[in-house]
Amino acid sequence: MLRPVRADRRRTTSPRSAAPLGRRLPLVAAAVVAAGLTAACGPSSEPAGSAAAAAAAGQSSQAFPSASQSATASAEASPTASASPSASASAPTSSSPTPSRAQSGAASTGGGSAKPARTSAAPAPAKVPGPGYDSSADAQKQIDAALRAAKSDGRMVLLDFGANWCGNCKAADKVFAQSQTAGILGASYHMVKVDIGGNSSANSALLRKYSPSGGTYTMPVLVVVSPSGTVRTDTHVTGNPPLTSEGINAFLRKWAS
Repeated sequence: MLRPVRADRRRTTSPRSAAPLGRRLPLVAAAVVAAGLTAACGPSSEPAGSAAAAAAAGQSSQAFPSASQSATASAEASPTASASPSASASAPTSSSPTPSRAQSGAASTGGGSAKPARTSAAPAPAKVPGPGYDSSADAQKQIDAALRAAKSDGRMVLLDFGANWCGNCKAADKVFAQSQTAGILGASYHMVKVDIGGNSSANSALLRKYSPSGGTYTMPVLVVVSPSGTVRTDTHVTGNPPLTSEGINAFLRKWAS
């Protein structure tokens, strides 16, 4: 008997409690919304009620824009952040290593070939006069030219004073014409032949200038002069070497440097 009675009570009381609960739900929801808006936007001086809740709701919508609007505003407010991706994209990136100095040098020469080292080429041999003596030649000019050439290339100057009728001078000319002796002369000397067998007072003065000891001269007189014009040896003082290839070659090698 008790169970039916309890069931009847529930059915009789449920309509009564449902009505007050239904009236209270809107008030509770409004209070919760108002409390949340107050916590988000701060305390408000507006009076409580539906108008205050609507105003608070409007303020909350203005204070908290949507996610898309906030993203757009943050992008506009921060130009650095929006420009940084493009800047990083435009910055060139190099994955190749810096070329070494050897590679740079090979590229500058073209084709990767190394620049050849400089080599000091030997000067061309000096001209060796032929046999005999030219009485019409200006011996002073020839000696001056030989001294200028000697200053530029460091060779010595060999003065050969003789005459066309002198037998010893002819013997010396034969040795000078040999290939080995001519090679020594061309490599180490500028040779000038001066005729003193005639009546040229100018050539006789040159002999006394470079061989001032005087007396009787035995031809040929061979005088070696340095590029500065200083006499290094005079065969009028020392005597002639043997007029053979061995004798003359030894004499030339001795005074070549």
